[in-house]
This record gives sequence, C-alpha cells and structure tokens, in this order.
Amino acid sequence: MHLAIFALEVIGVLAIREKTRRDYLSALNCHVFPKYGGAALVSLTKNDIQAIVQELDPPIAAKTLAALKTVFREAIDYGHLEASPTLGVRTKPIRNIPRKFLRWEEVKEADFGKYGCQIRFLAAHGLRWSEALALTPSDFNDGRISVTKSIHGETKSKSSVRVVPQLTEFKEFPRSPKTLRNVLDPYGVCIHSLRHTYAYLLKQQGIHVTTAQRLLGHSDSRITMNIYTQVLDEEIDSAAALLRLKI
Repeated sequence: MHLAIFALEVIGVLAIREKTRRDYLSALNCHVFPKYGGAALVSLTKNDIQAIVQELDPPIAAKTLAALKTVFREAIDYGHLEASPTLGVRTKPIRNIPRKFLRWEEVKEADFGKYGCQIRFLAAHGLRWSEALALTPSDFNDGRISVTKSIHGETKSKSSVRVVPQLTEFKEFPRSPKTLRNVLDPYGVCIHSLRHTYAYLLKQQGIHVTTAQRLLGHSDSRITMNIYTQVLDEEIDSAAALLRLKI
C-alpha cells in the first residue's frame, strides 16, 4: 500500500474536524507526497520522517508530523504496520516571539478611516476576522455575542465556540481581509494582533487568565499565558514608581 493512497483514504473518513482534515491534507500534499507519496508504507523509516520535518519551519513541521502520526497510527490499526516510523521524531521548538500590538488606548485614538468601527470591534471583542465575518443578527443577544462559526464553517477548535460581552457597535465586515490589512499596515500591526490588544486589555483589567482563555477561545492556556506574560515598557515604569514609594 502506497503512502499517498492510504493517507488520502483514511483522512477522508476519519472522525476529525474539517479544518483539521484540511490542514492534514495540505501538509501532506505540500511536504510529503511530492517525494514519498509513491513509497510503500512499510518502506518509510524514522530517518525519512525526520528528514521531512527537519527542513520545515517549526509550526509547519509540527502540523506535518501530526498528520503523519495520524496516518501511521491508522496504518497500525489496519494491520499494515507493526510500529510507527514517527516514534522518536522531533521537530525544532517553536519560538514564541512577542508580537507587536496596539494597546486599546491607541486603537481608540487611531484614525482608521471608514473601517475604524470594524477594527475597534475586533480589538474590543477578541474575535478572529473569520469569526467576525460569519456573525449574523441572531448572534447578538442581551449584550452578548455568540461565537459559534466562521466563514470556513466550523470555528478553529471546539474551544473557539464561546460567548463574549458586546462592548462596541458592530458593522458589516469587508469580504476580503486585505482591506483591513492595508489599513493596519501603517501602524505596523496585523489583523491577528487585535486579538492581542483584547488579551492585553483583559490583563490590564485584572481578568484571570483562565477567564481570558475562555473569552479568547484558546484551546491551550499556554497560548493565553504567552500574551499575558508580555511586559510593556510602561509596566516597568509603573513598577519602578511603586517601588520608589517603598524604598
């Protein structure tokens, strides 16, 4: 049984989220099948798998390895293999580089032109662009917003299904994210950074990290903690001022 034939067959029927299925197929089609798609399942070794992921950027390598682990796990269940060649394969660690983002005060004061309402909405609610674009009037009730879908259908993960308090006005979003990107580019930030604006706003208000995780729709609290542990220069100045009162 060839790798590509088996992988496409099992991933097509696995009980996984559609986004995960798309991610797996994309990773395999781009980084595995061109060289190893025609190889027999039993011929692939740990060194082959390590060579595949070693050449990729860490986030892409992690997704590709996850896809391969799933395929070979199924191959074992089907009786094609006795052990997975992915055992012991390691990817390079993902470096958590702090993203640049605007504080809420900066978002409020900035002139984003006719898309100011949409940008402030994202910054004040922590929604992903794909989630905001999928909102309908029925998602707004009693001062709350129900986030249950994205323009891709399902949300990014089960944890992304959530309810957040509505704090600003909602206006329809442009169909292409490029429109907002062009508005944000002069400020040196991206659409996703507006989620960091929201996370930092929660931190400033003393919202506990587990509550912030729920509001942001993070599946892993470590993602939220990576944002919460970012320290801005003004926080260091504030800490210095407090210390001077005691010393």
